[in-house]
Amino acid sequence: MTISIKPLGNRVVVEPIEQEDVTASGIVLPDTAKEKPQQGMILAAGPGERDDDGKRIAMDVKVGDKVLFAKYAGTELKLDGKKLLILRETDLLGIVDSK
Repeated sequence: MTISIKPLGNRVVVEPIEQEDVTASGIVLPDTAKEKPQQGMILAAGPGERDDDGKRIAMDVKVGDKVLFAKYAGTELKLDGKKLLILRETDLLGIVDSK
């Protein structure tokens, strides 16, 4: 998917990873019963914040990282029918390392 949004500063564009529609026991969950996703994939990342001297501070995350974020963090938007979030790097809780 090509993203036409370039985040500024220390912001990232994240595509939330939705939870399963069916529980392990086979019960189908309606949208109203689902938890807000707290994991997502970074689709675009800004260049990073500037320090007091005007130099860029590199971000700890990059495009393609799977991240955890706070449940109600960021700003939601829809682009090409997909739900996306714009988050500050400080709203990210961690990088999921899948080995």
